[in-house]
Amino acid sequence: MENKPVRVRFAPSPTGGLHLGGVRTVLFNYLFAKQHGGTFIVRIEDTDQTRFVEGAEQYIFDCLQWCGLTPDESPVSGGPFAPYRQSERKTIYKQYALQLVEKGYAYYAFDTPEELEAKRKQFPNFQYNHQTRHQCSNSLTLAPEQVLQKLANNTPYVIRIKMPENETVTCNDLIRGKVEFNTGLSDDKVLLKADGMPTYHLAVVVDDYLMQITHAFRGEEWLPSAPIHILLWQYLFGLDKMPQWAHLPLILKPDGNGKLSKRDGERLGFPVFAMDWTDPATGNTTKGFKERGFLPEAFVNMLAMLGWNDGSGQEIFSIEALIEKFSIERIHKGGARFDYEKAKWFNHSWIQQLPVQHYAAAVKKYFSDAGITITHTNYFYQVMELVKERCNLLSDFVEQAGFFFQHPTNIDTSAIAAKWNETKQQFFVELMRNLELMSIWNAESLENDFKEMAAAHQLKPGELMLPFRIMLVGGKFGPHVFDIAALIGKEATILRIKHTLQLLAAQ
Repeated sequence: MENKPVRVRFAPSPTGGLHLGGVRTVLFNYLFAKQHGGTFIVRIEDTDQTRFVEGAEQYIFDCLQWCGLTPDESPVSGGPFAPYRQSERKTIYKQYALQLVEKGYAYYAFDTPEELEAKRKQFPNFQYNHQTRHQCSNSLTLAPEQVLQKLANNTPYVIRIKMPENETVTCNDLIRGKVEFNTGLSDDKVLLKADGMPTYHLAVVVDDYLMQITHAFRGEEWLPSAPIHILLWQYLFGLDKMPQWAHLPLILKPDGNGKLSKRDGERLGFPVFAMDWTDPATGNTTKGFKERGFLPEAFVNMLAMLGWNDGSGQEIFSIEALIEKFSIERIHKGGARFDYEKAKWFNHSWIQQLPVQHYAAAVKKYFSDAGITITHTNYFYQVMELVKERCNLLSDFVEQAGFFFQHPTNIDTSAIAAKWNETKQQFFVELMRNLELMSIWNAESLENDFKEMAAAHQLKPGELMLPFRIMLVGGKFGPHVFDIAALIGKEATILRIKHTLQLLAAQ
């Protein structure tokens, strides 16, 4: 196994939005593959056609593209083991299911849905297993000629694995070490459904074998299925062919109680999907990290730190640094709490770190959605540079910088009026005249002139700065006030002072 080229896979079902836990599984697969010069595969597990959702597959690939986690082989890019959709591989699986039946490791089950429902009513918590299989209609209880007759009559059937009654199966998990399972605790899972489609259990084993997967990263919620998969490997291909497994810790709710879900995000007001997902059945849209204003670099960095660290205390990593530093040994066994404030901290850090040109197009869209048209690119960059320190999300730029592009619609005059007097009124009237005459227009000149005028009026500059800020911005926020005036220009500065003075006079 160690000498084989590393091949890892992410195998999502196209049933809806891509949970951040799914993206973290992608990330750990991707980092491991790239670190070892291996291959990262995306395989679509769409065998359950009842759960198939139109558009979900494309959405998955859009999310991965946004994150910069591009697969080497997939239904989109193709590859030597195509097809990469399980629904297109349907004919492959039946032969393996029949092989298991022939060897005595699986059996035909002819029970109708009605019969199974009756069993569930008769026996609370009914499971089709070593204790109940002999009370059901299957090739273990029927005479061989009856089985042949049913097959000849095309009687609907499923193929179930025959789980041993009391055996211990083990695997060496790369995160958890040696893990043991008692086979008697697992039911006889369906391997091949009545429509000829495999279930996940059969398909994942067959596909991992045929696609030569060497390492399988998946969430710890799959641990209960591990004994079934171990036995299928043993029965079909031999355990020496089985990939090395790594069961990743769960991403937990902020309070640490249970797995983070979409409902938690809706309840607490943060996204759990990578990108916006619109349910085609209901038309409801669930917000994603991208649309909320996250940079992909920050999103990926944040996910890497949910359950992993390099031991140095460093938290900000580029994808290149993550590829270099990543190690399975540093993945925690315990679940990782999701902290939205920490997620925003990562985003804030990346907003500071990257040049504004890198994310200007995304920010521009937020302005456009707010009805603000950006026409001068260099001016836009200057404004972004000035306010980026105040932004946790890309969407924050509109609130923090909208006044650079249009006059504020609401002026908080109540914050000025309480300490307003005639002396201050006269100061700002004269300030407008002085500004009109200024030949050098920059922050330093504006500040010097402002302070000299304040001294002449026997006023402290501090008393005047807040009114001046509110005149230009509309409220008590924004970068250095003289930087604002320098950027918006002489005409806009004078107009905004004049407008506020009129509002104060009318009160």
